[in-house]
Amino acid sequence: MNIDWTHFTPWASLAGGILIGVAAAVFILFNGRIAGISGILGGLLHPARNDILWRIAFLAGLVVAPLLYAMVSPLPGTVVDADAGILIVAGLLVGVGTRYGAGCTSGHGVCGIARLSPRSLVATACFMAAGFATVFIVRHLLA
Repeated sequence: MNIDWTHFTPWASLAGGILIGVAAAVFILFNGRIAGISGILGGLLHPARNDILWRIAFLAGLVVAPLLYAMVSPLPGTVVDADAGILIVAGLLVGVGTRYGAGCTSGHGVCGIARLSPRSLVATACFMAAGFATVFIVRHLLA
């Protein structure tokens, strides 16, 4: 394994992690809810009466934030080494996984582990193991 030292950004990564942690803490403190994206999006499918506005605002923030960032600094380049069919299947598998796992990486990995939730610890370990296995299979067995 080689590390691309020219693009190694420990301070920016640390700052981003701190921002995510603070945002999740503020969200649960003021809203009383976990900042799990799949749960927030899924809640729009069968919303409660006073439950729509904050969900839309949260999801809109996910879209608007990179646009605001792009006004200040160029966005990093993105390279996707897969065709549209693979991406669609992958997205559907992630969606199914979030339903079976009762949450996503943001809900379990960020918020659940911070609350020392046993269910979230197991779910996050499963996410990571599945990711490791997928990379190994795709890069070493199917390559």
